[in-house]
Amino acid sequence: MDGLKEALIGRALEEGFVMARICRPDAVPEVPGRLRAFLEAGYHGQMGWMERRVEWRGDPSALWPEARSVLMLAESYTPDCDPMARLAWRDRGVISVYAQNRDYHDLVKKRLKRLGRWLIDQAGGEIKVFVDTAPVPEKALGQAAGLGWQGKHTNLVSRDWGNWAFLGSVFTTLELEPDAAEVDHCGSCRACLDVCPTDAFPAPYRLDARRCISYLTIEHHGPVEEELRALMGNRIYGCDDCLAVCPWNKFAVEASDMRYAARQELEAPRLADLAQLDDAGFRAMFSGSPIKRIGRDRFVRNVLYAIGNSGDPALVGAAQGLCNDPDATVADAARWAVRRLTQTGAT
Repeated sequence: MDGLKEALIGRALEEGFVMARICRPDAVPEVPGRLRAFLEAGYHGQMGWMERRVEWRGDPSALWPEARSVLMLAESYTPDCDPMARLAWRDRGVISVYAQNRDYHDLVKKRLKRLGRWLIDQAGGEIKVFVDTAPVPEKALGQAAGLGWQGKHTNLVSRDWGNWAFLGSVFTTLELEPDAAEVDHCGSCRACLDVCPTDAFPAPYRLDARRCISYLTIEHHGPVEEELRALMGNRIYGCDDCLAVCPWNKFAVEASDMRYAARQELEAPRLADLAQLDDAGFRAMFSGSPIKRIGRDRFVRNVLYAIGNSGDPALVGAAQGLCNDPDATVADAARWAVRRLTQTGAT
């Protein structure tokens, strides 16, 4: 199987992945305890789906007992500019780098399926492919396979490609030689912890999602606590701060797929324009984008929080126009934004 493994890794790189490594499905015995502690602390917030299928999420070998090997892959989406620069543009919204164009789930999964079909053609067996859509502990498996290590911000970091990468996996019934696990290279660095605007890390390697801006803008239903709204700045979908400051990004690899490059209209969209989106306009603007999943109401809620944080008197009207929005959370966000702008003397 050595020749097969070498050919498989080569094929993965041809497909556009920046790295591919192999581990066993049972290579992450530490995951169940970590997951249990995370859930017991309530760090998952409203993400009730994390409490379901815990046995699979904690033990990949239980997800598909017939699997003997897991091919873990990283696909780069490194931005071509500093994603934090636009945080100073208070009349514009900041969208996480990964969501500024096509939905990565679709792009990565197609590559995984092509790679899986190639493997079956070469050696037989069966496969299942996953990319952030099943209870698979991809970051832990990535470290076990040697792709990188889980940094203090809990994301996977690599000395070869930084931390701007999507992870995918191919489970197979074939016996493939596993690679050595990666070890931690964070050292004494605290850059990702210290930059977090909401103090979402109670300790290194521990994330309280309830305070994470990515969680608040994407997963959290209903109004966000006022204390946290004021800390969200102009981030309207996701947050890249802890990724952007990682010093290992000096080794970041350019994205191989141009469909990850930002659509011009999503690089720094005007908050006033986004606030005017109705449901049809929202769906049209974000067709094919992961942003579409959260719906117009939650997205406009985020936009209104950004307007309230802008300090820009020209945006008061955009917020006032939504104070009686049919969605109660949007109306609440609009009234909050108006109060913020008028009480700070913006008008």
